[in-house]
Amino acid sequence: MTGAPDGLDPGHGRGARRDPHVSVGDPLGWIAIPRLGVRSVIVEGDDDLTLSFAAGHVPGTALPGAPGNAALAGHRDSVFSGLAHVRDGDVVLVTTPSARYRYVVSSTEVVGPDDVSALDAGGGTSLTLITCFPFRYVGPAPRRYVVRARLAPGEVSGEARTPRVNGSS
Repeated sequence: MTGAPDGLDPGHGRGARRDPHVSVGDPLGWIAIPRLGVRSVIVEGDDDLTLSFAAGHVPGTALPGAPGNAALAGHRDSVFSGLAHVRDGDVVLVTTPSARYRYVVSSTEVVGPDDVSALDAGGGTSLTLITCFPFRYVGPAPRRYVVRARLAPGEVSGEARTPRVNGSS
């Protein structure tokens, strides 16, 4: 995957409100999927440099925890490699400087590279993780793997902290 997954150019906003104080390259927090051992910093942007070391927040989508759909992109062979084993009900933790959010995976699907519906705001507060597919494909992958998660009711903590993964801090 180079930059944003092909066809998922978020420049059209997709119904989310942008925070004027967030710029490409700004660190936004951490994402962790404890069962899978996935852990990564979240940085604003979906350019090649950002995705070389982080999960990138897709510009034009909601920020994590905000109403709407927060979309994160990551490489299938690095930060999002564990998504190959994700399943409904898995917990996704997102920690920002102001709060910790607990999302629960509700669905997965494989879409074509031009399908931008994964960025739609929809209703409520959701998180979408996007990576290239198939996971073990050599070269630029022809499809996208989309993981959707919903904010768990009452699962927002007002204190920021780094999530623990596999017993480590």
